[in-house]
Amino acid sequence: MDRLCDHALTRLCGIEVVSEFESIEKRANRGNMRNKKTSRVSRRSFVGSLGCAALGATTFLSGITNLGLMNVAAASNMPLVPIPDGSDYKALVCISLSGGNDSFNMLVPKGTSEYQEYAEVRTNQALDQNSLLALNPINTDGKSYGLHPSLVNLQSLFSQGNAAMIANVGSLVRPTTLVEYMNRQDLPLGLFSHSDQQMHWQSSIPQSREHIGWGGRLADILYETNNNQNISMNISLDGTNIYQTGNTVAGYTINPSNGAVIINGYEDTGSVPVARRTAIDGLLNQSYQNILQTTYRDMLRGAADNSLEFSSAIAAVDPFTTTFADTNISEDLHMVAKTIAARTSLDMCRQTFFVNLGGFDNHDEVLTNHGTLMQQLDEAIGSFWSVLQELGMENNVTLFTMSDFARTLTSNGNGTDHGWGGNAFVVGGAVNGQDIYGQYPDLYLGNSLDTGDGRLIPTTSCDEYFAELALWFGESAGSSLSSTQLIDIFPNIESFWSPSPGAKPLGFMS
Repeated sequence: MDRLCDHALTRLCGIEVVSEFESIEKRANRGNMRNKKTSRVSRRSFVGSLGCAALGATTFLSGITNLGLMNVAAASNMPLVPIPDGSDYKALVCISLSGGNDSFNMLVPKGTSEYQEYAEVRTNQALDQNSLLALNPINTDGKSYGLHPSLVNLQSLFSQGNAAMIANVGSLVRPTTLVEYMNRQDLPLGLFSHSDQQMHWQSSIPQSREHIGWGGRLADILYETNNNQNISMNISLDGTNIYQTGNTVAGYTINPSNGAVIINGYEDTGSVPVARRTAIDGLLNQSYQNILQTTYRDMLRGAADNSLEFSSAIAAVDPFTTTFADTNISEDLHMVAKTIAARTSLDMCRQTFFVNLGGFDNHDEVLTNHGTLMQQLDEAIGSFWSVLQELGMENNVTLFTMSDFARTLTSNGNGTDHGWGGNAFVVGGAVNGQDIYGQYPDLYLGNSLDTGDGRLIPTTSCDEYFAELALWFGESAGSSLSSTQLIDIFPNIESFWSPSPGAKPLGFMS
């Protein structure tokens, strides 16, 4: 009977058991296609959101790939860690620039001597000096910098103190010299590989191939901050990801059009849909002897119930005055903004969001393709910031970027290849903005960080970057993450920074 019910549930919900869903590298390589305005009914979107139910409420896919069912089944036996009281709201919005952002064309040396160094190494991939958007950081290293000419909104946010740049950041096991790199001492696994480096950025444990992410570990500690335990703290606009997968908390996959993905026909009216819903309810109410089968049933039940709750909350959000561009990244951030606007009705105090912008694996036509992506990203961020101001939530939401790696400083002819350390940015009212954090590297070939072809060893670790975001996210009235909790989230953090009360690894968060 149990097997029969399992089979019936699977057939009703359209769930397929697939041995290997899709490699991260393939997703990165077809990102250019995704950035065009196309239908999202594809194998990627089907697998990412799991078809009919998308198991949206608790993301069954992460249960399959990361043994999440066992974790959830055992959660009731796990001791709870003291957490903030949940009296305020904070959100982290991660934008993954998948494929490897050519970020030395995002944050560029602009002064005469430093630009000359940049132009010599980049050759035909160098941006015109006069096209760069000037930055005026509060603290300066004596050099001048500019932004990609498409990043007009980011430039404005930077000058207003609401955005900061993070220089030469990347995955590291510990601080690494060129000699240690040459001797292969304690290096991240799979350097220069899309799948490995995306995994390491999302897990922040680059010495192993982890499928539990730092956002998931953070949520494991803080999830009871939210009064509503039906819907996950971690919400993804791009299917299941490592970053938001915890031992207890799984991600909640939504889509940019109507939010939650609901079981096909489950909320319809009429005799046939009602009969279908009744049949599904009967299967979801079936008793099972096996704890994993029971957990599987409960996840499906949650998907049905919570998708209706989530969709209702999103539908009640008043339209924004701000308009969003007709691109995938803008649509995704539009839905993130709607979810933030629905925070009260959803009874949420802490949320993380994951958004993906693909298409950065440009071994060819990098200047054209990268320019288009920078424009789409900048438009989306400009609209998102405007909506946060409408909602009065600009101080409560922090947006940040990650990418597989930067790209080689040298040209391969008409593009660039896989690199290592690169540049990122952070946006939010709580950001100590108008500054560049970390050490912007020398760009000449053969410098002390150059592993070859301008692949630069990072001088700031992902751990430092993300730990600062986690500390801000975990702070509440009279409460904050302890040093022990921070080390649980970032096991390598003490290799780069010693956690202590009130201190920050880099200082870009207030």
